[in-house]
Amino acid sequence: MTSNIERTIDAIEDYLANCKFMTLSSTKIIVNKEEIDELIRELKAATPEEIKRYQKIISNRDAILNDARQKAEALINEATVQTNQLVNEHEIMTQAYAKANEVVTTATRQAQDILDSATIEANNVKAAAVQYTDDLLASLEDIITHTTQLAVSNYNELIANLNSCNGIVKSNRTELHPAEDDDLESLGLDEETDANNGSGLNII
Repeated sequence: MTSNIERTIDAIEDYLANCKFMTLSSTKIIVNKEEIDELIRELKAATPEEIKRYQKIISNRDAILNDARQKAEALINEATVQTNQLVNEHEIMTQAYAKANEVVTTATRQAQDILDSATIEANNVKAAAVQYTDDLLASLEDIITHTTQLAVSNYNELIANLNSCNGIVKSNRTELHPAEDDDLESLGLDEETDANNGSGLNII
């Protein structure tokens, strides 16, 4: 049966796979923030419930062990009853004790076998539940890491584009006013400009 968290992870993967690539890029995609935020909220909501479900599976380990203990105690009690009957019914006490000890030994061995099997089964159930939960969390970690890296990359690219545009704007403004530079030189303002620059001021 597919869990809610698995379905949500599949939905995120499908969404990312269907996103369009950015212009002139084969690795960067365009993500709708509202849609990806909604998918992440669904994932956050599903995660605690899934973990609770697997915690219940792990808690079944105690139930298995308790059932095994009850069966073992029942076997020992039955063996004790048989021992008492043998002691009371047999005329030769030594034979009765020997038989009783044999019954108790067999019952104890069977009880230990039950406990050992139950312990192995409980540990297997716990290990499988822990591994499955860890796999789900690992998938979630990969998605969050990928989304974070994508956001940082897009932001850095935006800043680089803005800086490039700003450089072009400044260059264009300079080309629009070439005569002003000549006027400043003819008026002998270069020295004043140098002085202002030395004091941390720029004259355009």
